[in-house]
Amino acid sequence: MQIGSRSGREVGLRWGISAFVDDEGGHTSVAVACALLVSLALVFSLAQVQWMAARSADVQAVADACALSGARAVRAFSTVAQVVDATVLSLGVCGLTVLGAGIVTGLVPGMGAAGVSVADAGRSILQGRRELASSASEGLKALEAALPAAVASNGWATAGANGAGSVRYAGVALAFPAESRSVWTQVGDVDDAALAGAADDAAGLSDEAAERRREADAALEAGWRADCVDAPSCLWGRASSLAGLPAGENPRHLHMEGWNFGVPLLRARAYYAARLAAEAPDGDGAAAQADSARRRAYYAYALAEVRSGEYRENADGTVVVRLPRLAHDAATTRASDLFDTVRWPCTSEGGSLRLHAFDGCPGARGQRMDDATVAQGEAGGWQVCPDCDMGLVSLSRVASASTNTSSGFEHYWRLVCDAAEAWEPARNACAELDGRLREVAEGGADLFERALAQLAVARPRLCPPGAYGCIGVVAAAGSAVPSGLAGPFAGEASLPGRVAMAAATLAPDDTERSGMLRRFFDGASGGSGGGVAGVLGGVTALWGQLLEGYGDAYGAVADAARRLFDGLDAVGAGGVARWLGDRLSQVVAAAGLEPADLRLRKPVLCHTQEVLDKDGSTDAAWIRRGIQALPADGTPAEMLAAFGRQVADVAGETEVDLGELSVPGLPFKIPVKVRLSTLLGGAS
Repeated sequence: MQIGSRSGREVGLRWGISAFVDDEGGHTSVAVACALLVSLALVFSLAQVQWMAARSADVQAVADACALSGARAVRAFSTVAQVVDATVLSLGVCGLTVLGAGIVTGLVPGMGAAGVSVADAGRSILQGRRELASSASEGLKALEAALPAAVASNGWATAGANGAGSVRYAGVALAFPAESRSVWTQVGDVDDAALAGAADDAAGLSDEAAERRREADAALEAGWRADCVDAPSCLWGRASSLAGLPAGENPRHLHMEGWNFGVPLLRARAYYAARLAAEAPDGDGAAAQADSARRRAYYAYALAEVRSGEYRENADGTVVVRLPRLAHDAATTRASDLFDTVRWPCTSEGGSLRLHAFDGCPGARGQRMDDATVAQGEAGGWQVCPDCDMGLVSLSRVASASTNTSSGFEHYWRLVCDAAEAWEPARNACAELDGRLREVAEGGADLFERALAQLAVARPRLCPPGAYGCIGVVAAAGSAVPSGLAGPFAGEASLPGRVAMAAATLAPDDTERSGMLRRFFDGASGGSGGGVAGVLGGVTALWGQLLEGYGDAYGAVADAARRLFDGLDAVGAGGVARWLGDRLSQVVAAAGLEPADLRLRKPVLCHTQEVLDKDGSTDAAWIRRGIQALPADGTPAEMLAAFGRQVADVAGETEVDLGELSVPGLPFKIPVKVRLSTLLGGAS
């Protein structure tokens, strides 16, 4: 057995290890206690490190939130500006289109008063646009001036809202550019007075044309009835019964469409030619032969007269109607060729002359003289043949009965002549008025085109503060580690001050385009598509179509105008009115109104340097100096002052007045105001 140790050093080593490991190889109580103490120290130390790391990362997240909050204020302003621009432009196009529709309506015969009413409605819309454009421009400038303060306030509020416990954040959002770079072009005014004058001219002329057209239509109908409508008979019926004319020479028009005064003229020529060819005495007596001779003379005269008649339609819309009136009594016979035509046999009877109706008259006993005229026989000193009774009175009786009774062809011919004499001047007056209306229409189209060009001028180019982006700057002061993380196992520790920056800008959102304008229209119109009777019934709907089509390359403008002008067919638009409607539709389509990008914008994070590059602020040293001067606690204005920026004081202001909107087609106005809370909403 070995007793003791071989050296004292071995004994010392065994005693040190034995404090932690016993002779059997197990851990002693001392070893366990030391392990627990070390573990607790490590746990508390790691907790402090984790807490400080989390707080250090939080400052960057708060900076991101500040930048996004500032960009939301810019988005709110841009949305308001887009709606105002769309409203002003659509009101201008709507008012001008309605004013043009007033001219078109005024060109419709009988619709002069309605045309003036429509034109007045268009002028009212343009006046409302004029007032809104003026007030809204000033209001938007005021709203834009408040934008840097709104951006800063949003960032400041967001930074403060993210503090918790002993951690406090001081921050602000900076708008780039710092000041407005928008180009506020003056809204082009529209010369609506000249267009309204054209509407008045069209109304006056169309009313006169309507009266002349009524006269012409009445005369045309009277002529058609005398020619083709049995009441109790007509030219067609008498020609068929008396002359047996075939249908080719004696057509019947059952409807007035397609009939004109050339029809009875051709019918009369065929009728008298047939009557002349078929004329024969009714008997062998002198009276029968005399009557036949006088009828033959009358038919020859009438045939010559109607053959000299004329019906012509000219290219300019005028007509020439010359339907000869035929002799039917002593007075008209005396004034006709029947009175002066040399054709009647003449004899000398007992020293005086005697006129006869035909050769071989029993009363012709004396010497045969040269043929004579009825006028000579009426000159005096002539005898009246007792057998044939030839003279003015007997000759004038040939057509007297057939003219003055409804059974005679000449009776209806006289009615046709009466109608023709009334129709020709009325129809020519219509043609002359149509020409003047065409001049008014052409002048109105030129005025409309010039007025539309005034609407097509360059619109405002928005570049408000924050258009390039917003930079959020956040600082957090140093803070002690929570007492719960310090104690006997870990010493006291503190988190040093820290700073972070982030940038945000607006990116197009393709998910929605004209939805905001549709909602604005529904709110402004109360969901109404109109409600005004007559031609004005679609004005509100027209404005809605123009407003919602604002961003579609404005192709919707031409479609909306075309639908409105096509709708005027319901009030009888034709001829000049139809031409003007087509022309105005073409003018609108060719106007080339500038389209707008109506995509909503949404704030997105971006690289800080991108915002600085757009603004031209390539040197970021001034931002670092501002961060060093950033107060730990202050107002948004004091925060901005650290960066050398001054903003407008909007304290106490709650809203900006943009004017009043006169809703087209509806009898009320809507005040348009923007609450500053719309911009100051970034903290939520």
